[in-house]
Amino acid sequence: MNDTSNSTAEHRLRICVVGSGTQFISGISYYTYCLSDALRESYDVSVILMRRLIPRRFYPGRDRVGAPISDMSTSAVVPTFDGVDWFVFPSLFRGGRFLRKRHPDVVIFQWWTGTVLHSFLYLLRVARRSGACIVLEFHEDQDTGEAGLPLVQRIVKPGLLRLIRSSHHFVVHSDWDKERLCAKFTLDPAKVTVIPHGPYSMKKGGEPKDIPSEGAVRPDHGGEDEEVTILFFGTIRPYKGAEDLVDAFDRLQRNGSIRWRLIVVGETWEGWHLPGKKIRASPFAEDIEFVNRYVSDAELPGFFNRADIVALPYRRASASGPLHLTMQRGLPVVVTDVGGLSEAAADYSGTVFVPPADPDALADGIVSALALRSSSHIDVHTWERTRALYAELIQGITLPT
Repeated sequence: MNDTSNSTAEHRLRICVVGSGTQFISGISYYTYCLSDALRESYDVSVILMRRLIPRRFYPGRDRVGAPISDMSTSAVVPTFDGVDWFVFPSLFRGGRFLRKRHPDVVIFQWWTGTVLHSFLYLLRVARRSGACIVLEFHEDQDTGEAGLPLVQRIVKPGLLRLIRSSHHFVVHSDWDKERLCAKFTLDPAKVTVIPHGPYSMKKGGEPKDIPSEGAVRPDHGGEDEEVTILFFGTIRPYKGAEDLVDAFDRLQRNGSIRWRLIVVGETWEGWHLPGKKIRASPFAEDIEFVNRYVSDAELPGFFNRADIVALPYRRASASGPLHLTMQRGLPVVVTDVGGLSEAAADYSGTVFVPPADPDALADGIVSALALRSSSHIDVHTWERTRALYAELIQGITLPT
């Protein structure tokens, strides 16, 4: 645990971010790291990480828990408590002591799963007793896999409502999520701020600083026997639509001038083996590479370097880490026009939107994206913008009224 302080900390507001660690690594782990690093430019930031989310045997990615997938570490940039375990004793109370010692003015809770509910409720109590303002940032209101488990929603919903009632403000990543969550939880829209994702980077160590989108300009294509590689990246889950992409891949015209290739990279969750079955049954299976695991940070750039087009055929989504990786990389992306993705990719010049659960439209979108390969596409999202929007929010809830 790193507990050093910035020499100018006494002149700045103290912010504590409560989010996901790397033991059960996911997109929220990267977001927690990037947000904390972005905010430290303006505030005295500390972090409390959720370490072991559930008993390992119940976790979909149990085989890679604790594996050296990333060298990303919040303790390298801000004071960090790593971390709080699902089993509570003694980690949760140590986390509470860390929070009291840091005495933050604002605590930002990253909400994405009901497995952290009991830990959040305890830390919420500690934070409120210390006089901190509470910001609840929604990545999901409930994980789709958890929602299908017996009794989970009955257990999680009352606790989440308590978190909501005790929060001063809320953050979401799209107007779509704002409208949806305001309706679902009767939130005051004036207390909900839309703050888009900053870009995810593939630099060593999960480098969170704003770096220019690569905006790669690819050479003109159209020669004989041209090879075009489509990439799908992300966990293999029912709502991700990887099976729709395999169906679309089978529908692409093979007229001799283009050889289509598909790379599917992702770890299977929730027993969703349909994409794998479709890959094996595809008449073009020899042109499909299936990397069925959670890949490391070091491996990821290699897959994107091989891609001409990224396809993200989600059937629903509030946000997408793979989408932000693609935009930062400057690649054309064929993405379904659903949920928060519609806003996240709206101003990116490399976007082709398609309807969800429609392999024919997805195949047409992939063909349309061919023309975008020779253009430069710049990511419009920055952590500077994220920090500026958070600064407005924090000023609004901490200034005396």
